[in-house]
Amino acid sequence: MPDIIPITTCFARLMTTTDLKRLRQIVLAMLCMTGRVTMVGLSRWTQKGGSYRTLQRWFVSRVEWGAVLWAVVEAHLIHAGGMYLLAVDEVVVSKAGKMTHGVGRFYSSIAGRPIGGVSFVAASLVDVGQRRSYPVQVEQRLPRPKATAPAGETVKRGRGRPKGSKNHAKSAPLLSAELMVLDGLLCGLLKRIGVLQVKHLVMDGFFGNYPTTWLAAQHGLHLISKLRHNAVLFFPYTGPKPRRGPTPRYGQRLDYRALPLDARTSVVSEGHFVTETYVLTLLHKDFSDPLNVVVIAKTDTRSRKRSHVVLFSTDLSLSPAHLADYYALRFQIEFNFRDAKQYFGLEDFMNVSQPAVTNAVGLSFLMVNLSAILLQAHRADSTDFSILDLKALFRARRYLHETIIALPEPLPPNIISSIWYRFTALGAIRPLDNFRNAA
Repeated sequence: MPDIIPITTCFARLMTTTDLKRLRQIVLAMLCMTGRVTMVGLSRWTQKGGSYRTLQRWFVSRVEWGAVLWAVVEAHLIHAGGMYLLAVDEVVVSKAGKMTHGVGRFYSSIAGRPIGGVSFVAASLVDVGQRRSYPVQVEQRLPRPKATAPAGETVKRGRGRPKGSKNHAKSAPLLSAELMVLDGLLCGLLKRIGVLQVKHLVMDGFFGNYPTTWLAAQHGLHLISKLRHNAVLFFPYTGPKPRRGPTPRYGQRLDYRALPLDARTSVVSEGHFVTETYVLTLLHKDFSDPLNVVVIAKTDTRSRKRSHVVLFSTDLSLSPAHLADYYALRFQIEFNFRDAKQYFGLEDFMNVSQPAVTNAVGLSFLMVNLSAILLQAHRADSTDFSILDLKALFRARRYLHETIIALPEPLPPNIISSIWYRFTALGAIRPLDNFRNAA
């Protein structure tokens, strides 16, 4: 536990002393353990004071996870003068049965279809310089009950614009369930991390729509996202003013097969592929303001097949290189989800009550941040040092501790060092020489 105590002192003010001691036991057990991360599994790896009943008490305690996650990031993972983005995405965890709080049917991008499970909207702070992200807020999305269709026939309006109607500013959109959760998440999060002055919100193509840009603007953020490959975009009208009627807003429609050469900013050839980047300021009929659009077209010189992606931002001053790079950094939040599921129990927890589910999920994302702190020291010597190696190191320390306790007499230091060196190789994937310094 010597490595855990100084790291966790940053959020000692956010929980009671008893809860903090229990949390340290759980963190240490999670770094040592193998197998599924459940309360039973954790209780088998905790030391004195970490019984199953103690874990039950902790999992139903109240923890302000947003404040805890930010306290760790603020104390250990951010640096002055750094450039940061805010990445937000939804993660779906499959669950069987009907007892888990918030269980329902949600679309899973991994399965490619709606599955039974629980859904969470998570926000990560992306360090542009380090090209890593750290979870700072998680909110559960509850399933919506099916809406019943209103009785009676709906009257269909005729074609054309109603007589006497006038132009109005675009009204506030109807927010989806995901955006309603996102709205509440951003309200508290931006106040907490206001010192960083984050300006850009990065989200995947599912959120590349007007309601998301409107919501981002309400919180003082610029959205960076992706449009459909066949999105209907228009150049601003630049022709003469008509003799009658208002000046048109939309000009010629963008043709993706004949992009204007004067908008091309770069051409890169790699083997048989040529990648061209075009930057344009365009209009979309669903959006109230112009968009900063970057079209990245890739052509296979052998078959002449061509594909493209359409990135956009509401920040018109953002350069095309930064826009594409920031959107690529969005994928760092997917690595947070992977680590939380694969190593820290986001996919394994079997809790069913609301406090226990919240604590299990918050603990998984806290472990992502704590492991990032612990990996920093080891990656100074070995850039490939992974979470599996980190867990092997803590497991070896636990094995050595139990071995020394079981021996009738103390061993010489050189023998202890040799045993420690052998234990660190169990389960590690890096070369054994990486552990010699630790011994």
